[in-house]
Amino acid sequence: MTTRTRTPAVPTRPSGSVIEGRTDGKGTALLVDSLATRPKAERQSVRTLAVVIPAYNEGLVIGSVVLQARQHAGCVIVVDDGSSDRTAAIARLAGAEVIEMPENSGKAKAMMAGFARARELGYEAVVMLDGDGQHDPAQIPAVAAPVLAGEADLVIGSRFLDIKAEIPKYRVAGQKVLNGFTNLSVDGGTFATTDSQSGFRALSRRALENLNFSSEGYSIESDMIAHFAPLGLAMAEVPISVTYDVPHKHKKNPVSHGFGVLARIVGLIGYKRPLLSFGIPGVLVTLFGIGAEIYTFSEFYRSGQFHYIVFTGGFAALILGLLLLTSGLILNSLVMITRGSEPSKEHTL
Repeated sequence: MTTRTRTPAVPTRPSGSVIEGRTDGKGTALLVDSLATRPKAERQSVRTLAVVIPAYNEGLVIGSVVLQARQHAGCVIVVDDGSSDRTAAIARLAGAEVIEMPENSGKAKAMMAGFARARELGYEAVVMLDGDGQHDPAQIPAVAAPVLAGEADLVIGSRFLDIKAEIPKYRVAGQKVLNGFTNLSVDGGTFATTDSQSGFRALSRRALENLNFSSEGYSIESDMIAHFAPLGLAMAEVPISVTYDVPHKHKKNPVSHGFGVLARIVGLIGYKRPLLSFGIPGVLVTLFGIGAEIYTFSEFYRSGQFHYIVFTGGFAALILGLLLLTSGLILNSLVMITRGSEPSKEHTL
């Protein structure tokens, strides 16, 4: 897959000059970054920070998102994931560096392309946020602060730490389910997320160097957490606000989106914790089968009636449970052998 990257030409201006925001005759608000008026420490943090924004048919709002993000970052990278509108052109006019994917490849591939570019440019920290306007770019400094201070490698902007917006009930319920399964997939560490699907987060240089995992579509947020935890990367959360009153709300049906992410997480749990995903169900099914058999024979000795259906179901459950339990034990042994053959963390980080 090839991508095209264009860096917009930025006109130079004298040091210390400030171009005020103005409104042209057509009523288009022009926002210009005024770094010269900022404290020295803030200007230095801006130079070390890049923003990566995935966008798909976000021509209505991408310009505003880019202009606001540029006030807090040294570089804004927009990954146009095969849009059919003017997303790329508008983002470029707003001052972003644009990577154009040849076709719609999904959020995960778009984000990886953006991260690779930020890593290539040498930035020490990257903030990712959605291009549809749901996230407030003014909160970029708050999300990036723990990373820039060296306190965390991954910072997740959580919608549920300090809820300020009206979040739909179905999102809250679905998020709790996904949070639970994501936390189960984490192998190592004590971090438990309250917003596993948040697309507003910050990554340190160390995290950027460890993005060596595969992911598809909207699963990248959960995959990132599950991948970083066993590597010993520090993770934290900060509260953010969110708005759902945006022009392009759903790029995918929320139900199919949720089940797709859930299926991916369950598969990840099965890969990383086979005893949890196979062993525990195996024990439960085995106990059910044993109970059914005990009931069948106790009824036979008590009344002389033999319940063939209960006996057959119990026997099938007993066999299935033992197969699941055996599979869990075998897979767990393979996982332990694989981990034992991997280099230690000190050599991989």
